[in-house]
Amino acid sequence: MIKITAELIDNVISQARTSPRLRMNYNFHPELSDPVQRLLNALEPWTYIRPHKHTTKEESFVLLRGTILAVSFNDDGTIRDNAILSAATGILGIEFEENTFHMLTSLETGSAVFEIKEGPFIPHTEGSSAPWAPREGTPEAKEFLEKVFKELGIDLP
Repeated sequence: MIKITAELIDNVISQARTSPRLRMNYNFHPELSDPVQRLLNALEPWTYIRPHKHTTKEESFVLLRGTILAVSFNDDGTIRDNAILSAATGILGIEFEENTFHMLTSLETGSAVFEIKEGPFIPHTEGSSAPWAPREGTPEAKEFLEKVFKELGIDLP
């Protein structure tokens, strides 16, 4: 039996806080080739996951702690839909449809989600990443997040 404990979540959040990417995964699946990918994903404010899509699989997230912004985009980069996952909004999980550009970011320190999607793990490539979204680790990535926050009327974290 695998248990998701407060101590495990605390540990993954602690690692995310000190990671240059401001996020950290903890995989429950033993191999990246496994047919189902199950993991904790801790995210800190200003982490940037470049919008991307999975052409043949959905991706689901269930909030464990904090506040997470989930955004889906049309192919031209306009925002299609969004949700703030938090106890306050009452939205505790989302599923992104297959072949839809999407991203997550944290609006509160110490945020974590449980993520599940069909395997095997396939790293994001230029082909699966949104061509209109900047690469991770660039100054433009922060500007992109600021633009999304402004368009959605969200105060900067």
